[in-house]
Amino acid sequence: MAATTSPEQQLAGFIAKLAPDVAKLIRAARRRMRQRLPHAMKLVYDNYNVFVIGYGPTEKPSEAIFSLAAQARGVGLCFLQGAKLPDPKGILRGSGNVVRNVRLESAATLDRPEVRALMKTALERAKVPMGANGAHRLIIRSVSAKQRPRRAPR
Repeated sequence: MAATTSPEQQLAGFIAKLAPDVAKLIRAARRRMRQRLPHAMKLVYDNYNVFVIGYGPTEKPSEAIFSLAAQARGVGLCFLQGAKLPDPKGILRGSGNVVRNVRLESAATLDRPEVRALMKTALERAKVPMGANGAHRLIIRSVSAKQRPRRAPR
């Protein structure tokens, strides 16, 4: 009988498919997010277009507040309820009705004061608040059989 693969092992496999620089960035960003949101549920999607780790108070994707989204071109921090966030520094990208994002040049982007302020505001305005005592869990939500290349062409 084969041993089952843990969610952490599955996640490591998904990240290993990324270009080395993108993989390094997502690992570093994930460590910072874990420090900042120790009680968040982590919802993982290895989809056709993009690899995503969502962060929210519950297992419901609709209640997620942030996500790290990686593709061949890099990594972004998505504010999943970000369209209505005040953005006095004008750092949020996107024009959709719901989501906005910040491109992560490095994991240190998460430590910039304007990014920290946006994250704080997003947590305060979240549809469902992030609990201070929730149980951290990593849940693999979706894995697409067919995927775009995770590494940029040379």
